[in-house]
Amino acid sequence: MSNKVKFFNFSIGNILSGHLSILDRARIRLLYYGLILSFFILLALFVADLYQHNIILSITTGILLCASALLFKYLTYWPRWVVISHLILIAGTVMNITDIYLSIQNVDVVSAEVMILIMLFAFYMLGQKSGLIYTLLNIVPMLSLLLFQDNYSYVIGLKPEKVDGSTTFMAILAGFILLIFICSHFYNAFIKTIRELKETSHKQSLLTMEYEEAIKKAQKSAEAKSEFLSSMSHEIRTPLNAVIGMSNLLLTGNPTPDQVENLEVMKFSAGNLLSIVNDLLDFNKIESGKLVFENIKFNLPELMQNICGGQIIAAQEKGLLLKLEIDKTLSDKVLFGDPTRITQIIFHLVSNAVKYTSEGNVWVKVSCLESRNNKVTVNFSVKDTGIGIAPDRMDAIFEPFTQEYSGTIGQYGGVGLGLAIVKRLLQLQGLEINLSSRLNFGSRFSFDMEFPVSAEKIAYMDGEHRQRVIENNETLSSVRMLVAEDNPINVLLMKKMLFRWNIVPSIAENGERAVELVQYGNFDIVLMDLQMPVMNGFDATMEIRRMPDPKKSGIPIIALTALALVDIRERVLDSGMNDYVLKPFKPNELFEKIQSLISSPSAGLNLSIAG
Repeated sequence: MSNKVKFFNFSIGNILSGHLSILDRARIRLLYYGLILSFFILLALFVADLYQHNIILSITTGILLCASALLFKYLTYWPRWVVISHLILIAGTVMNITDIYLSIQNVDVVSAEVMILIMLFAFYMLGQKSGLIYTLLNIVPMLSLLLFQDNYSYVIGLKPEKVDGSTTFMAILAGFILLIFICSHFYNAFIKTIRELKETSHKQSLLTMEYEEAIKKAQKSAEAKSEFLSSMSHEIRTPLNAVIGMSNLLLTGNPTPDQVENLEVMKFSAGNLLSIVNDLLDFNKIESGKLVFENIKFNLPELMQNICGGQIIAAQEKGLLLKLEIDKTLSDKVLFGDPTRITQIIFHLVSNAVKYTSEGNVWVKVSCLESRNNKVTVNFSVKDTGIGIAPDRMDAIFEPFTQEYSGTIGQYGGVGLGLAIVKRLLQLQGLEINLSSRLNFGSRFSFDMEFPVSAEKIAYMDGEHRQRVIENNETLSSVRMLVAEDNPINVLLMKKMLFRWNIVPSIAENGERAVELVQYGNFDIVLMDLQMPVMNGFDATMEIRRMPDPKKSGIPIIALTALALVDIRERVLDSGMNDYVLKPFKPNELFEKIQSLISSPSAGLNLSIAG
């Protein structure tokens, strides 16, 4: 309804607005045309009552005549139909009671008709509650008068006024006209409303179908994206495996200083490319909603040393001091959690701090906030003296593919996924990351995490002992190994790397050949590529596990794969493999897994190591 209607407006079109429902528009039309019709009916009745000298009826009819004119003007200037409806019903009720108790002092057909008009008008215009109230306000006085007249004589000081037959006929006819108008008008409104609801329901059904179709397309698109990223990962990781692997081999072959520099550049560039691929895949896993957190034992100080140890070189190259502080109360505790995801979070925070700090320091602090018998609450903090973050950018930097400033992509590199991964990994665990920063003064990222504490003690190999084991080539010299790999470059790399461990492997160019060699040969362990022609690594492993000879069916199998699917670990273990290593792999990691499996007395189907 418009609130800018001029005072001298008399058009119904100016008081109807598009946002009104069909029923409300019908109510306003009923008031508009009903008041016009009532005005002329009341005018005729007023003239008739004056002609017959019915003073009380003339007064009540005259009041209603003036009221109808005023309400019509009120409606066309300020169309508050609820208020107008109440005013009409109050005036009609007062008039009806006045007529039956004062004017005619009886209940006649006209009074009953007016009561019915009031009842219908109240229910249609104002709803059930108001309809019942106004109906009772009219019925109770009428029934009370009839009941009183049936037992006593109703006599008051005023003489009842008599209305001639023509006036009564005119009043009855007018009442029927109003009744027909109200019923027909609202019947059409209800039919229109039902039709509109039916059309709306039909449109809603179509929209629901379109929405479901859009969801299916979005799911297919997400699956296609996941498959594309996985496929691209495989295609990128496979040559990276060769580049990084050959770089490692060449660096151990006593190269000249110039060659060392070139090889380090090549290895560093390949590592950066691998980091970008890993970020994209990690973010895809998180967004897919299929990421599952592990709950395994780990030593937090050792984990932090490993994470920051890899960043110290990058910090030193920029002339930065990277300092790690770990609360001493955590040194003798073995915690339960997901060390892989903690590594991802801390790695991204530290690498970001190093990346965006040109001079000064980077501090990594691990504090024990609360220690109970079986749980500890740990605060992780990474602080730098870098470029800082503007206040209006503090929320934006946690969005995917976003960096601190638009110009930093060219200056600092990366795709802007690190902090997005950090925030989502924490959110999935019900945690929040806190950020405080001053532009050109540095930033501080921190979060709290609670860990269950193990009552057991786990002995960890120190770095020197681990290096001695790896350098001791004799430890694997007697291992009979089968390598199932179809890529000739990867075969060459594996031969060169295994040669350092005094291993001469047998090679199977596909999964079917690997099954044959296991069946007719004697091997201690199998390194199985997953994507091969003729038969893939999953099917080949299941064939091996079905062999009748328990020694052959229980042979340890490690998957070597460039695939990075969300559920790769589950698929590898479900197919019967013992473990997996993602390409490009670290030689130390592969060495330790091989040594662990061949030295374990239960190195078969029942052994499962988290990869």
